[in-house]
Amino acid sequence: MNVDQGTDNSVLLLAICLTCLGVVMVFSSSSIMADRDFGNSLHFLQRQSVYALLGLAGMTLLMRINYQHWRKLAWPLLILCILLLVAVLVPGVGRRVGGATRWISLAGFSFQPAEAAKLGLIVFMAHSLARKQDKVRSFKFGFLPYILILSVLLGLLLAQPDLGSALTLGLVAVTMLLIAGTRLSYLAGIGLLALPFLYFLVMNVDYRRRRILAFLNPWDDPSDTGFQIIQSWIAFGSGGAFGKGLGESKQKLFYLPEAHTDFIFSVIGEELGFLGVLVIASMFLLLIVRGYRIALQAPDSFGCYLAFGLTLLIGIEAFANMAVVMGMVPTKGLALPFLSYGGTSLIMTLAAVGILLSISKQSPGELR
Repeated sequence: MNVDQGTDNSVLLLAICLTCLGVVMVFSSSSIMADRDFGNSLHFLQRQSVYALLGLAGMTLLMRINYQHWRKLAWPLLILCILLLVAVLVPGVGRRVGGATRWISLAGFSFQPAEAAKLGLIVFMAHSLARKQDKVRSFKFGFLPYILILSVLLGLLLAQPDLGSALTLGLVAVTMLLIAGTRLSYLAGIGLLALPFLYFLVMNVDYRRRRILAFLNPWDDPSDTGFQIIQSWIAFGSGGAFGKGLGESKQKLFYLPEAHTDFIFSVIGEELGFLGVLVIASMFLLLIVRGYRIALQAPDSFGCYLAFGLTLLIGIEAFANMAVVMGMVPTKGLALPFLSYGGTSLIMTLAAVGILLSISKQSPGELR
C-alpha cells in the first residue's frame, strides 16, 4: 500500500495490525462453533476475511479523498441513516435475532444500520458545528436542533431495541457539543432529564434489570445472568501472564457465549495472556492519542470536529467492550472495534480510520 506524504503512518499501521489480528482471533474463537453449526470450521474466518478486505479497500479509498467532500454529504447521509433505521423496523425488511431487530439482510450478508448512523451523525454534527461556531452557545441554534435530531436517532435505536448503540451515540454527540462550546448548563440539564428515562429503560425491562443485578453479584445466579461474566473471568484468569497459546482457549468450547463477537477479548486474554491484553489496550490507546492529535492539528474546524468525533467513537466502543468483559461495567452487547466478528462494525470502523487519515494528510503539522 502506497502511503501519501503527510498521512499519519502510526494510525494506518495500527488499523492494519488490529484488523489482521482480528481475523486471526475470529478464526481461533469461532472454528469449533462454526464446525458444529455449519459443518465448516472456516465459515466465520472466510466471512471476516471478506469484510476485512472490503474495509481495508474502503479505508484506502477514503484516505485519498479530500475530507471536505463530506460536508456536501452531511445532510443526505444523515437522512439516509434515518431511513435505514426506519427500514430495519419494517416487517419483512429487518431481520430479528435474539429478540432484537437490528439487521437488514442482503444477498446472504447482514447490514446493521446503527453502525452507519454513528458515522452519519458525526459527519453531520462536525459540518453543522463548524458552520455555526458563532451560534453554538445559543439554545435555539446551537443546542436544540442537535438534541431533536439525536432524539430521533435514539428513539429509532431503542425501538430495535439497541440500548448500547443508543448510549454510545448519545455520549459521542453530547461530548462533541461540549467540545464545540455548547453551554455546560444545557448539557447538564438534558443529562438530568435523561436520567429518569434511562432508569425506566433499565429497571423496567426484565433482562436489563437482571444484568444490573448480575453485575453487582454474578455469583447469585452463576448458571444464568452471571454466567457470561464468570466464564469471562475464568478465561482471563486461566490465561495468566503469557496465555495458553494461540488456539488453545478452553472457554471458547461452548462455555463462553459470544466468544467470537462481544467476548472475543476474553479469548484473547486466555490465549495471549495479560501481555496480549496489555499490548492490544496500548494499541487502542495509541490510536486514540494519534486521532486526537490529528483533530488538534486539523486545518479547519470541520476537520477538527470530525476527527475528534471519529476518534471518540472508536475509543468509547473499544474501552466499553473491554470494561464489560472484565466485569467493570454491566454486560452489554458491544463489539470490540477491529477485532470482533461482524462486517458492518469492521467496515464502518475502517471507514472512520480512512477519513481520519484523509484529515491527517491536510494537516500543516508533522504527524508522522
